[in-house]
Amino acid sequence: MSVQKEGKAITPPDVAARKGGAKLVCLTAYTTPMARLVDAHCDVALVGDSVGMVLHGLPSTLGVTLEMMILHGRAVRRGLERALMVVDLPFGSYEAGPAQAFVAAARVMAETGCAAVKLEGGTAMAETIRFLTARGIPVMGHIGLTPQAVHALGGYKVQGRGAAAARVLADAAAVADAGAFAVVLEKLPTALAERITAEIAVPTIGIGAGAACDGQILVVDDMLGMFTDFRPKFVRRYAELGRDAGAAIAAYARDVREGRFPAAEHGFADATQPAV
Repeated sequence: MSVQKEGKAITPPDVAARKGGAKLVCLTAYTTPMARLVDAHCDVALVGDSVGMVLHGLPSTLGVTLEMMILHGRAVRRGLERALMVVDLPFGSYEAGPAQAFVAAARVMAETGCAAVKLEGGTAMAETIRFLTARGIPVMGHIGLTPQAVHALGGYKVQGRGAAAARVLADAAAVADAGAFAVVLEKLPTALAERITAEIAVPTIGIGAGAACDGQILVVDDMLGMFTDFRPKFVRRYAELGRDAGAAIAAYARDVREGRFPAAEHGFADATQPAV
């Protein structure tokens, strides 16, 4: 199966059709400049509720609001031409039932221009996913480690080990059968993620779930090394921008304090004087 042609906007059915084909490349994005960079290379740009931790300094995703997701969704939309834009529904905006989820999802889609929403949960969310997809709202599922349930899970722990594998398998089947066009598998044993990928009919997108998934996603700030003190095992750093930015800011501060910046070439001549 070929990769989506350049220039053509990717849709949820396009992603679903990639099951077992060319690997799906996905990253988060929260701002217009980052969205432009992601759009040039990725199939999916996820406006994740991780924005609360990454950009707003929150201790978890639980404090993220619908308004925050819409604000960042609008920013990302302005930077995309090709990648499929998916927006997370934040904690508390959909768990009460299908009707609440529809109101939240419809608002997010109308106000951001995204093509799909993502929500967390397995069998408990199957009815909601079925309700949304029946009403024209494409849904990306998310099972395994679901950060919005971090307290119930006892922390950011690997899910699906031992006897718990049966529960995760049931979650994957329920979400896929309910109509999700793809399912994120987070922090699962590699063998379990491989089995899920083989058994469900929609693409799996892994994050800490091994190489057998139909695609991969990372928080873009993690893979760029924006945080010098945060190194999840499942992240490969492709740059060390946090370290480099720190060094650059330190150099700027030294130049200002020692009078080396601004230099003559950074100034402007008076209109009656020749330019420097």
